[in-house]
Amino acid sequence: MNSPAPNRPEIVDDETPDEIEPGKRLIRVGDKGLSLSERIAVRLHKLAWRTPLHSFRLRGRYPLKLLAVPPDPVAGDARIGRAIIEEGEMRFRGETLGLETLDFRNLGVSPGFADHLQSFAWLRDLGAAAPRETAAPMAELIVRQWLAVCGSTVTEAGWRADLAARRILFWMAYAPLILSSSDLVYRSAVLNGIARAARHLDRSADKAPLGLPRITAWAGVVAAGLIIPGGDPRLAHGEAGLARALSQAVYSDGGISSRSPVAQLDLIEILSQLRAVYAVRRREPHHAIEHALARAVPALLGVTLGDGGLSSWQGGGPLPAGRVDAIVEASGVRTRPLRQARDWGYQRLAAGQTVVVVDAAPPPIARLAEGGCASTLAFELSDGTHRLIVNCGGARATSALPPDLVDALRTSAAHSTLIIADSNSTALHPDGSLGRGVAEVSLDRQETEAGSRIDVTHDGYAKRFGFLHRRQIALSVDGREVRGEDVLLPAEQRRRPQPEGFVIRFHLAPGVEATSTADGLGALLRIDGGALWQFRCRGGALSVEDSLWIDGQGRLRPSTQLVVAGETAAGGASVAWLLRRAG
Repeated sequence: MNSPAPNRPEIVDDETPDEIEPGKRLIRVGDKGLSLSERIAVRLHKLAWRTPLHSFRLRGRYPLKLLAVPPDPVAGDARIGRAIIEEGEMRFRGETLGLETLDFRNLGVSPGFADHLQSFAWLRDLGAAAPRETAAPMAELIVRQWLAVCGSTVTEAGWRADLAARRILFWMAYAPLILSSSDLVYRSAVLNGIARAARHLDRSADKAPLGLPRITAWAGVVAAGLIIPGGDPRLAHGEAGLARALSQAVYSDGGISSRSPVAQLDLIEILSQLRAVYAVRRREPHHAIEHALARAVPALLGVTLGDGGLSSWQGGGPLPAGRVDAIVEASGVRTRPLRQARDWGYQRLAAGQTVVVVDAAPPPIARLAEGGCASTLAFELSDGTHRLIVNCGGARATSALPPDLVDALRTSAAHSTLIIADSNSTALHPDGSLGRGVAEVSLDRQETEAGSRIDVTHDGYAKRFGFLHRRQIALSVDGREVRGEDVLLPAEQRRRPQPEGFVIRFHLAPGVEATSTADGLGALLRIDGGALWQFRCRGGALSVEDSLWIDGQGRLRPSTQLVVAGETAAGGASVAWLLRRAG
């Protein structure tokens, strides 16, 4: 239905700094979470939604029409849309819900699927699948069901600030689908639903969690100010709030504070949708939006691999190149991948056909991320369009995983890095928050005629085991050789470190066959349809073990891993390793 706006102006990002800074940079993690008073305030705010006073505040005149219908700059998935129309099924990341059993009182699906339904993001797929006369009846049926259950009752399930904002954006963009009815009572209810959501956001946006949820909430306020008649005061209020939220949650290098590439992609999508709303009203977007987009896109591209898809960090899966390309195109930003996101914490080494992405920062602080992962100093590697070394990833990339596996995917062992005594470099709590562990990371990166080299150290094991973990990775100028060394160094403390067992895991992508060499110090890595790589190590015993990987569709796929095991002495330990492309 809706297509990207023609002749959309592009942002040509020529100012994003991408110089490699030599020398060391110390990164310290901040506070660990919301204070007790902050948690109580959030709880009281949500409880207030159920009061008559909040319901009274949502009352008011509703618009007789919208000032414009903004285009959706991101194309939907026609296959998913056809399933809604032809099979009566809603599909999301491996889950299916029959529309004949759809009940917004009890959806009976995973939280991620419930959010997808409540945000009405599926309207994008429905609009891509069929002309308006075919798609509108199904869209109207579901909107009627939502209005009957959630339209007048404010609950967190349907009215959480970021969900309400996304619903505003999608209802506006797909107004031709949901407002085609000649039923005036229904049309009035839809328009009143948009107006009520806007009033709800006026009071709730700044109380949404820091990061992407608060940015999204304020984007809803801005969109309502642009499209609902008489919205100039709301627009000014929303732009100020959005600028503030962006400054709080987006680093100077463009990375989002949750450190999640999937959240980074969502950030770009939300801002691109909002930019389309400005365009349809022939207004210039607020400078904070343009500035954030110009920085966010190169940072996102910096964590893509050779196949154009995302690498797997902080619970996000390897979303495919098609989705990444569609959202980058919608942003209008033309730029190169950022090689060094110093604040966001990712380092990109690229030469020849080889791309290496390294996590060179502490995990995100608890108040800025849910489900953070203990992945410091892990890396992913691709050869052309083939992935070779990966993280298991995807804890939040699918809705159909059992909780114990979701927890396991957050651990250090699920990432391609070193682990001492089967412990996480940063403690993981069952509620999704992070505990003690990595507090400081030092980084030294150098670019020479021989290639790229990074030297990174973290202190996540210092207090418990008395060791710092130092990882060096060097990529040759032709991309055919990756040399690495993992070193455990005694930390500066009074207690003498004790011997501990450690392992270094190199998780292999599905389709990579590993065969150990006769001397037990190496392996041949055959990429299905790709090149042959040789792995060698010194300083530990090598074995090949089973592993798993969450793919771009959220499916669990079996794979293997190289495991180098050893034991520390009081003075530490060192393992050197080499990946060399053969042929």
